[in-house]
Amino acid sequence: MFINNTSVEDDVHGQVEDGIGTITLNRPDRRNALSDAMISGLESLLDTMLDSDEVGVIVLTGAGKAFCSGGDVQDFDAKGGEGGGATEIDQEAVEAQRQAQLRTVAKIHRSRKPVIAAIPGAAAGAGLGLALAADFRIGSERAVFATAFVAVGLSGDFGVAWLLNDIVGPVKARELMLLNPRVRAEEARELGLLNEVVAEDQLEARVRELAGQLAAGPALAYEYMLDNLDRAPRVSLEESMDAEVPLHKKTGLTEDHIGAVRAFVEKRQPVFGRHRTHAGGTA
Repeated sequence: MFINNTSVEDDVHGQVEDGIGTITLNRPDRRNALSDAMISGLESLLDTMLDSDEVGVIVLTGAGKAFCSGGDVQDFDAKGGEGGGATEIDQEAVEAQRQAQLRTVAKIHRSRKPVIAAIPGAAAGAGLGLALAADFRIGSERAVFATAFVAVGLSGDFGVAWLLNDIVGPVKARELMLLNPRVRAEEARELGLLNEVVAEDQLEARVRELAGQLAAGPALAYEYMLDNLDRAPRVSLEESMDAEVPLHKKTGLTEDHIGAVRAFVEKRQPVFGRHRTHAGGTA
């Protein structure tokens, strides 16, 4: 079971309060560069929060001045490069990283609970992938993005190429991957890499406000909205509409819907539960 304040590993912390699950990458002295312990802890916390009825929204952030600087280049150097000095690909390492990416980036992107990335500073390399996988990205004025891979002679991982292509389009994605410019907060907002830019001292409060709004919303409706949005680019309009109707009708059976309709008629704000139940029983 998830406990409200849990340190899964020293490198990542989890907390749940008022329906908001917060995961903090916690290596501020290394700009939250990814360690094996951090990835393992992130996987575990994501699983727990996604399975918990106590959690309506997940916030992913970094301790200190950075979000996540990606792979630990100092560690690469110490072990003779990302491949550990080997001359052939280690297939076990390939599969281990594939699984780690599926259990982090893919899980965030496919989450049926809203995910907010709170970005205090740099998001680079694999850290950029984690940020781009979220539904919302709120950055401080100090936020800066970089693909970073070309700077260390790597082609890229953690879904960055796919996510950039999806968010900014193929032309800009190629520019960001191959030329590796530093994209600062306002430009990032204009490109769609950030939803909002706020003052550094307002980041926590703004993210908390947005997370509170989402945590108080209709859980099943959010789940199905995200289903519809994920499906939309891969199918025709007709197929999309065919798929969305039964989901829409199913939300019409929920206590959240019936209570919200009554609140609308009575000219008051609805109060949603984080349950996924029908008016007459279970989902």
